[in-house]
Amino acid sequence: MSNSNREILVTSALPYANGSIHIGHLVEYIQTDIWVRFQKMRGHSCHYVCADDAHGTPIMLRARAENISPESLIEKVKIEHMADFAKFNIEFDQYHSTHSDENKTLASQIYLANKDAGHIEKRTITQAYDAKEQMFLPDRFIKGTCPKCKAEDQYGDNCEKCGASYASNELINPVSAVSGETPIEKESEHYFFKLADFEDMLKNWTTTAGHLQKETANKVGEWFEAGLNQWDISRDAPYFGFEIPNAPNKFFYVWLDAPIGYMASFKALCDKKGLDFNHYWKADSNTELYHFIGKDIIYFHALFWPAILEGAGFRKPNAIFSHGFLTVDNQKMSKSRGTFIKASVWAEHIRPEYLRYYFASRLSNNSEDIDLNLTDFSHKINSDLVGKLVNIASRCAGFIKKRFNNQLAAELSNPDLFATFIDAESQIAAYYENRQYRHAIRDIIALADKANQYIDEAQPWVIAKEPNKDAELLGICSMGINLFRVLIAYLQPVLPEISAQARIFLNIKPLQWSEIKTPLLDHQINKFKPLATRVDTKQIDAILEASKEDLQSTQPPPPAKKSEPIAEMISIDDFAKIDLRIARIIKAEHVEKANKLLKLTLDIGDETRQVFAGIKSAYDPKDLEGKMTVMVANLAPRKMSFGLSEGMVLAASGKGDGLFILQPDQGAEAGMRVR
Repeated sequence: MSNSNREILVTSALPYANGSIHIGHLVEYIQTDIWVRFQKMRGHSCHYVCADDAHGTPIMLRARAENISPESLIEKVKIEHMADFAKFNIEFDQYHSTHSDENKTLASQIYLANKDAGHIEKRTITQAYDAKEQMFLPDRFIKGTCPKCKAEDQYGDNCEKCGASYASNELINPVSAVSGETPIEKESEHYFFKLADFEDMLKNWTTTAGHLQKETANKVGEWFEAGLNQWDISRDAPYFGFEIPNAPNKFFYVWLDAPIGYMASFKALCDKKGLDFNHYWKADSNTELYHFIGKDIIYFHALFWPAILEGAGFRKPNAIFSHGFLTVDNQKMSKSRGTFIKASVWAEHIRPEYLRYYFASRLSNNSEDIDLNLTDFSHKINSDLVGKLVNIASRCAGFIKKRFNNQLAAELSNPDLFATFIDAESQIAAYYENRQYRHAIRDIIALADKANQYIDEAQPWVIAKEPNKDAELLGICSMGINLFRVLIAYLQPVLPEISAQARIFLNIKPLQWSEIKTPLLDHQINKFKPLATRVDTKQIDAILEASKEDLQSTQPPPPAKKSEPIAEMISIDDFAKIDLRIARIIKAEHVEKANKLLKLTLDIGDETRQVFAGIKSAYDPKDLEGKMTVMVANLAPRKMSFGLSEGMVLAASGKGDGLFILQPDQGAEAGMRVR
């Protein structure tokens, strides 16, 4: 993009108003916030809006469980979300809610426009119904086996493993996530958006350079080959959402009004700031619109969203930027390991800005997953920010205060070195613009190394002891301060808080990108105060401990045989200490030199466990794989000669009939607690 003033509207995906913000969510908001701050620093008009996604069955059910209204629940969660974002310096121009008057008006407008244009039809369908709960089941409340790739434990609308989209009635062995019952089929009248009406437009839009990342466009191409299905945009009562115009007891599906929430949030900002909503959203607008999202919601954003906008006469996005998922130490985030970390827990123990820096150092402009390696995190913060960046200022500031009353030199002592730092500006700017943050960080820290090398070679601590060398000492230290200023300016989008503290020390206002090239000469600075402190392993340990589930190490009593007397009675409190979980046996194998043991790899929902079970006499390993069983999840790990056993599988034995692992009834899912 050119450097002329641009008008840009930026959004991040809307966090669901049914839970806390965790560090996996923060990847997206930090990525977006850095990009927005860079655009504003470049002098562009850039608006960043977001909102809580506040509709749907999960919110209705949670509010019911807490005995409060859905409105009270979403307001409470919104306050929590906004507080968490603020801790990580995520600076929205407007943070709204999809349960708003603006969204209701726009959702109805877009629906009616598409309906009048013939893109919506009504028909009676057979739908999954939970007879126990007396409610039709949303797709995300049905789980089963994917009809395309046969992956188990997938939602009723799309497969997280292969990315396929399908109708919930195509799911194999479906169960209700509300009651655990097998859904029955029941007829209901629904409204459908005819996505295929826009196939030609979507093929052109998704393959036009710049609209999608290459890997995303390739994935969308697979969906075209499979055929575009009609999209069910209605839901039956009971449902927390907006009622469809002229359709009593029918509500907009949450995915219909959620992306419209981008528009609604911006409309609220327009009303507050006097901006022209239509200028940004009309079909021929020359403003720019960008969506930052996770790769798991591409189907809705790259197909349905452009289509309903087109059908209603609004503009389409300039680009959709998708990112990957976050792993911690190369594993899926886990509650039992303490790596499923809430934003609030992180902020309580470690400076949030450090996570911004680490994510930036790992993020590129593709949708690859990124890993938060906690050892590497500590090293990078301590080395890059404390040992390199802040060290430049701390090495020079003391001499300037003591010997020169905080007054910088009137000229640069090494203009060629300063030019090297300024010459990097265009490349670093290009990296920010193209979301290649890790390349920007790499180049900035390489410059920090050059600055420290300059100070090492100039040795101001030696010069300070020599007579008649004040001018040279001032020149060296003023040069170091100016190099630090350039670096802190380059990092301003990533480290807004540290940059603000550095500006107090430097006695300057927030920098525009164009001002970086102008050095501070004959300038009064302030007393230097430490800008960053080292990360201690105790802080990491505290986060992990605070994030762990309360899994106490209590061994359950052995199962009683019919021929044996009942064991000593226990209280309900004793029993409550035992954490029984449904587990899927992913792998079963013989253990060398063990007569009774099989080695089992178990999936318990958010992690896998290794357990050695004495059931070799009763089972062939290949017959166990894929079966569901019950395990004690909070049994203290036991180190055996064969390896670490991380729990206990429950089994029963009879009168000479052998061993039998306990198997739950149909409908149980890996990770469910046994109550």
